Amino acid sequence: MTGKPLVRLAVPLTAALLALAPSAAPAAPAAPSADREQPSGQRPWTAAWTAAPQAPAHTDWYPNWSEAGFENQTVRQVIRAGAAGSEVRVRLSNAYGKTPLRLAGVTVALSDGGAAVRPGTVRTLRFGGAGTAVVPAGGELVSDPAALPVDAFGKLAVTLYFRAPSGPATFHNLALTGSYRAAGDHSADVSAGAFTEPPSLSWYYLAGVDVKGGMTSRPHGRGNTVVAFGDSLTDGYGSDFGADNRYPDVLAERLAAAGSPRTVVNAGIGGNKLLNGSDCFGESALARFRRDALDRTDVGTVVLLEGTNDIVQPDDPGRCTAPAPQVTAQDITAGLRQLIREARARGVRVLGATIPPYQGYGHWTERGERVRNEVNRWIRTSGAYDGVVDADRAVADGPGIRKEFAFTDGIHLNSAGYRAVAEAVDLARL
Repeated sequence: MTGKPLVRLAVPLTAALLALAPSAAPAAPAAPSADREQPSGQRPWTAAWTAAPQAPAHTDWYPNWSEAGFENQTVRQVIRAGAAGSEVRVRLSNAYGKTPLRLAGVTVALSDGGAAVRPGTVRTLRFGGAGTAVVPAGGELVSDPAALPVDAFGKLAVTLYFRAPSGPATFHNLALTGSYRAAGDHSADVSAGAFTEPPSLSWYYLAGVDVKGGMTSRPHGRGNTVVAFGDSLTDGYGSDFGADNRYPDVLAERLAAAGSPRTVVNAGIGGNKLLNGSDCFGESALARFRRDALDRTDVGTVVLLEGTNDIVQPDDPGRCTAPAPQVTAQDITAGLRQLIREARARGVRVLGATIPPYQGYGHWTERGERVRNEVNRWIRTSGAYDGVVDADRAVADGPGIRKEFAFTDGIHLNSAGYRAVAEAVDLARL
């Protein structure tokens, strides 16, 4: 099913972006995350930004570069850092690569808008002291630290130069911002002059950015990082392009305004399901939860919003949604309980978010509505979570989304709706 153009970019998207993911590849081994405990007096690394990796895939709603990969090309990607620091390191993922990924150069700099970077801020990243990087097939690699003052909510540009063919690229489909490509090596360029082709709306090989030097305290002894984990309602489809107003973005701003040392990173994948993966929308939440949530830097709390696509996709069969068997509320709650157990085993708190309504969407059914309501009752009343984020009540008008909060497809939220979800989070529960 084809949705509306994404914020004036004339790139048709499926309204089922709640339903995205490939399940054929095995879960990638994550880089060690031994950042929870720091020697006395040392400041910890803090996750400033993340993206959940996906397998290369053709996407009908807009083109991406993942299937072709890169050769003798430079890719510059812009992200928003959710925390301040004096040092930065970058995480690269080759989770779905069949061969080692060889990078001839990687830089990080302060963004100056579009593909331009701020003069004097370009830093060459090293990996074990080397200026080149080899990311193992199925693995992740973390750069050495680089001295670069970063402001909270400032924009960074990470630039990768591929001399040798990369092969099909591990990527994140729904970036809601532009990534830029140029022929040849332009990793150290300050200007945007070489990046002349239309931007991609995805991120490639970039799994995380950590900063150090900005935070010291850990409330209640927990990690500083809050991971928002879910589908396109977490990934932010329907929010304004380039504005960073997904619900995790707004939640991060609320914490900063409250003087909290917590940061919020986004592990949503549009179209993702709890129980089954798919060719376009990532591995199932059950398969990717450890890598994308529990293994992130300094994680202390996860906000979990999954289940919409498990309910909806059986009524929207297609290449990108299969397999999509009909599921019961008991199937979904059993999957959620498994994620809760995994988090608790790692000492991580879990907040459960209720599933927002979707009457008015083209694939709404009475069966789906019954399942959604039953799952939401369980989330509110079971006591299984450390806290509840009632996203449903925050945006609902009966079985549909309130007009002022609804994106045009009837199942996603607009920027005001995502703000309402963020404002429904009790900061004290994090």
